[in-house]
Amino acid sequence: MGKLDGKVALVTGSGRGIGRAIALKFAAEGASVVVNDLDEAPAAEVVAEIEAAGGKAVACVGSVSAPDFGDRFVKTALDTYNGLDIIVNNAGYTWDNVIHKMSDDQFQAMIDVHVTGPFRILRAAAEPIRIFAKKEAEQGIENFRKVINISSISGTTGNPGQVNYSAAKAAITGVTKTLAKEWGRYKVNVNCVAYGYIQTRLTQPLDSGTATIEVEGRTVNVGVQAAGIAAMGRMIPLGRGGTPEEAAGAVFMFAIPESNYVSGQTIVCGGGHGSVI
Repeated sequence: MGKLDGKVALVTGSGRGIGRAIALKFAAEGASVVVNDLDEAPAAEVVAEIEAAGGKAVACVGSVSAPDFGDRFVKTALDTYNGLDIIVNNAGYTWDNVIHKMSDDQFQAMIDVHVTGPFRILRAAAEPIRIFAKKEAEQGIENFRKVINISSISGTTGNPGQVNYSAAKAAITGVTKTLAKEWGRYKVNVNCVAYGYIQTRLTQPLDSGTATIEVEGRTVNVGVQAAGIAAMGRMIPLGRGGTPEEAAGAVFMFAIPESNYVSGQTIVCGGGHGSVI
């Protein structure tokens, strides 16, 4: 018996990194998972990994920034599993620069992936959630659904070179607080996890040269200088960056029944660094 038996979970950006760890954790706890990635191969690999372990998963490939993605993502869950219980808005990346060197496109890209994409997904989910909730209420069933948005300590405390990313990650906390108020009547808990330094491909050490990722036709520099990683290690009370599995654990806490009376909250998963006062 898993904590999420019978639940249908949608996790964006779950072909790699933290999203993958979330999808695997949810599936291991009994959820049927809709896996998403920009690219088909990593999404298919996660689906195969879940199925090999005896779980259920289906892929919905594409960019969360695409105007039709939210509708398509929610439709995949409804058509495949006839359910919609947990939504994790995890997909994203960083595209850093100081403000006087940042283009409009660079700023808008972060808003699109971290705010507009989640907004469209949640808008698409609103009517199905209302219908499910109404039927359950008529039957005298109190069934809690979960939305977990992903922010960052860049959004809660700011970070030099990330005015675009910080703005977007601050905005998603506002989305969280508002939907917690709008959707409480439907028994939906809406919460947010703000990450500190988590060890993924986006925060890999730059030993030499510059690491890049390809996002919607753009080549984006990623990674952190070794000196920066060392400095973060000194600032983190627990002494190191977190693993994707540890990051997934913070999301899992908001997905389980024990958090049914917690809503509208942002917690920092940063090893003690970046705590919100």
